[in-house]
Amino acid sequence: MNWVHSILILVAAFIAIFLESAFGGFRHFLGAQIDLLPALMVYASLSSGFGMVILLAVLGGLCFDSISANPLGVSILPLLLVGFLIYMRRGLILREQTFAQFCLGLGASAITPMLTLLLLLSTRQTPLIGWGSIWQWVVMAVGGAVFTPICFRIFDGLNRALSYSPVTETSFRPDREIRRSRK
Repeated sequence: MNWVHSILILVAAFIAIFLESAFGGFRHFLGAQIDLLPALMVYASLSSGFGMVILLAVLGGLCFDSISANPLGVSILPLLLVGFLIYMRRGLILREQTFAQFCLGLGASAITPMLTLLLLLSTRQTPLIGWGSIWQWVVMAVGGAVFTPICFRIFDGLNRALSYSPVTETSFRPDREIRRSRK
């Protein structure tokens, strides 16, 4: 992929993190915040190289942790693990199918907070866990699953609009006859 694609993914991650912190409409209405980084990680894993997956996990995780109550860096490993698992099997995944995008977004958005919680508990942090955490986990998973196909549509449209697509026509016609004469 080209550098415009990579910059668009990183800018989208920063915008998503900003919107999660600044806009509380869904958080107040649903009682949970939807995390958009796993959906972006699914897109980056299926459309970019492994360097972009690492860059998104590190920069996105650090930015997300800087505005949340998490210790700095705890979100990097879950995002990287999700991105790595999808990246390793991306040849087998039907990238263009909306249902596959939805299922990958659901899985990534469900696994990432669970791994983050596991890391928090292993570092002797005391996160607030209760029966309401199940509702928050479901909202995060479904919200990320719904956003993943939207993310694919947005980025595919941006790539068509901003990237150069070479013309595949050739000057050779298969029905052309070449006449040769002897002199």
